[in-house]
Amino acid sequence: FVVYHCSHEEQQYMTPEDEWDRDLLLDPAWEKQQRKTFTAWCNSHLRKAGTQIENIEDDFRNGLKLMLLLEVISGERLPKPDKGKMRFHKIANVNKALDFICSKGVKLVSIGAEEIVDGNTKMTLGMIWTIILRFAIQDISVEETSAKEGLLLWCQRKTAPYRNVNVQNFHISWKDGLALCALIHRHRPDLIDYSKLRKDDPIGNLNTAFEVAEKYLDIPKMLDAEDIVNTPKPDEKAIMTYVSCFYHAFAGAEQAETAANRICKVLAVNQENEKLMEEYEKLASELLEWIRKTIPWLENRTAEQQMRAMQQKLEDFRDYRRIHKPPRVQEKCQLEINFNTLQTKLRLSNRPAFMPSEGKMVSDIANAWKGLEQVEKGYEEWLLTEIRRLERLDHLAEKFKQKCSLHQSWTSGKEELLSMKDYESASLMEIRALMRKHEAFESDLAAHQDRVEQIAAIAQELNELDYHDASSVNARCQGICDQWDNLGTLTQKRRDSLERVEKLWETIDQLYLEFAKRAAPFNNWMDGAMEDLQDMFIVHSTEEIHSLITAHDQFKATLPEADKERMATMGIQSEIVKIAQTYGIKLSGVNPYTNLSPQDITNKWEAVKHLVPLRDQMLQEEVARQQANERLRRQFAAQANIIGPWIQTKMEEIGHVSVDIAGSLEEQMNNLKQYEQNIINYKSNIDKLEGDHQLSQESLIFDNKHTNYTMEHIRVGWEQLLTTIARTINEVENQILTRDAKGISQEQLNDGYFEEGFTCNDSDINGMMDPDDFRACLISMGYDLGEVEFARIMTLVDSNNTGVVTFQAFIDFMTRETAETDTADQVMASFKILASDKAYITVDELRRELPAEQAEYCISRMTRYVGADGPAGALDYISFSSALYGESDL
Repeated sequence: FVVYHCSHEEQQYMTPEDEWDRDLLLDPAWEKQQRKTFTAWCNSHLRKAGTQIENIEDDFRNGLKLMLLLEVISGERLPKPDKGKMRFHKIANVNKALDFICSKGVKLVSIGAEEIVDGNTKMTLGMIWTIILRFAIQDISVEETSAKEGLLLWCQRKTAPYRNVNVQNFHISWKDGLALCALIHRHRPDLIDYSKLRKDDPIGNLNTAFEVAEKYLDIPKMLDAEDIVNTPKPDEKAIMTYVSCFYHAFAGAEQAETAANRICKVLAVNQENEKLMEEYEKLASELLEWIRKTIPWLENRTAEQQMRAMQQKLEDFRDYRRIHKPPRVQEKCQLEINFNTLQTKLRLSNRPAFMPSEGKMVSDIANAWKGLEQVEKGYEEWLLTEIRRLERLDHLAEKFKQKCSLHQSWTSGKEELLSMKDYESASLMEIRALMRKHEAFESDLAAHQDRVEQIAAIAQELNELDYHDASSVNARCQGICDQWDNLGTLTQKRRDSLERVEKLWETIDQLYLEFAKRAAPFNNWMDGAMEDLQDMFIVHSTEEIHSLITAHDQFKATLPEADKERMATMGIQSEIVKIAQTYGIKLSGVNPYTNLSPQDITNKWEAVKHLVPLRDQMLQEEVARQQANERLRRQFAAQANIIGPWIQTKMEEIGHVSVDIAGSLEEQMNNLKQYEQNIINYKSNIDKLEGDHQLSQESLIFDNKHTNYTMEHIRVGWEQLLTTIARTINEVENQILTRDAKGISQEQLNDGYFEEGFTCNDSDINGMMDPDDFRACLISMGYDLGEVEFARIMTLVDSNNTGVVTFQAFIDFMTRETAETDTADQVMASFKILASDKAYITVDELRRELPAEQAEYCISRMTRYVGADGPAGALDYISFSSALYGESDL
């Protein structure tokens, strides 16, 4: 085989077989394949000059067509050939061709002009192979590989998706013809139906590829199917030469594919961003709608008339706080995180910032949320106030009914009694008895005046507290007052009547009168005592119940004196009996001055003594209840006084956590996630406190002197803690996103490359630089700044004209200065390639060059092309590319 050497660059595509073939004769089968392939290859170029060769070793002997071939494939002019036909003329022309080859960096060894002129087949084939390597294969470049390896990688990439195709070399991998068919189908699927090809029909496959390539791709047939199939190992150089023609034929398609990939990448960014915008809009709308529907419910201050109904409202509010609101808190936090992430992605992809629909800004949602919490706080305060009011109303209403019943029981029959005219037919003794009896009644009547005033006072308080059944209370109170006024009138009239006849009577039984006078107030005292012992009470603290116990103990201390009064009163009755016995008077058994009998006094006294221990028991039970309430207060306070400071401490720690955590961003993220999990694990303490808070409310405990923390304080602090840790994690996520998108190395972050440049010029050490500090920072980093250039940079880092440059804005600027991001011009250039340099693009071109989803995305958004040179339905890709980097539609 021909022996030749190549330059360093050409050694990249020499194979071990090339080295091995230097010392061996060329295989006849291979020689046949090379002759046919190289001849066809040369003719594919010579026909451009209007000529061709028939015999490769004969037609190049005079050097003329060899020089012409080199001029066609290089596009350069060679020295003028010698016109003579002598041997030395031919040698001179061949040398001119070989010199030109060497000028292109190819070193030829053992190939001389004499061998070519003499028609040496092996030397001639070696020379043509050298030309093919240099001008058809050397410049092929795919990723980091070139020449033969680059061509092989290109074939592997293009045929990878096809069944039964596995390109590993340039000989046996091509024997069944499927690899060639796959290359054609990959670029021109309209020319071959790959699904109908069979691996067991190699000759049919090869001929199909050869015929299609020659007819539609202008690639001449350079191989014979039978030669390839019947050769154990086809000639590698023949295969490489033929396959390289496909690479060059599809070079334009490769360029279009690259352009299409760039466009797909840009469109994918826009589609993802638009999806995030739509998700933000949807979540914001749902959250605002929930707030809009919830606020009227919380603003409704329609009070219920029954305690049970108001307690149900309170229970509904507890369900709202425990069940319905927490998911919305998470949604609000997630909404802010999504917004920040979206803005970061837009900034990294060189897109304008996202502006939500009117009324759906993060600040709008925060204001709506703030309004919700204000109404929520007022609603809870109103509920508790109403429950206290209803509790007081129920207590007063029951007390009113009890006092009214006692009073009406006492007044029953009094009007009929005062209206009697029994004194008209009575004896002197009886009249005087009636007079004394009336005096006793007046005493009793005066004693009841205080009770009537108490009834009126309770009725007035019920009216002031807006009692739901105030009308019946007022009616009953008015009836009692009217009756009381009538009793006073009747009492006065009867006194007047008795006084008119008083002088007619002279004898009065002093002992009966004294008994009546003493028994009446004592009886009234016992009535009052019984009423007090049965009186209802409502207290909210142990101090209040102890005050009632003290009053009760004071009452018990008066019992011995009362017992003396009872004994004295009963002694009068004993004296009456004694006198009657002494003087033989037959008593009727009825005191003419009072309806109270000694037995009545005895019975009521026993009743008073029976009620005293019952009252003791009732007070002690209330003491136990208040002690239990106090335990609940202390239990809640003990937890709240731990949880409250814990939340505050965690809030302060989070404020420093991003600064204190060392290591990579991923390590920081892991530490923050673990930190977040520790906080979430603390939730059980909050739930337990919620349980204690509910027990307190169910026990009508509304104050707690043992702690300054209310459940509302704990809830708000807990929600702020969850939101803060989530935001901190999101900040690190965005830093990772910024680092990965803009090429900031982990070493730069770990070494504080940007932070050092920032903090060195942060004169106030407050995390921000003023314009002078920022200018000094840029100058120290090598920027040559004029006023115009510095003004431009300031618009980038301080778009809101705050007068300061934050650390995040500094990082964005520094990474943007060196980052390679897609631009509108790049996208336009890519579309121009797909459109074959036209100012417009057609629907068919988009659908042919782009994946279906991206093609339809462009078609639905591109505007009609308005130029006169465009066909009907042409689309304007220039305005579309500009719009990708302009205002968002959302």
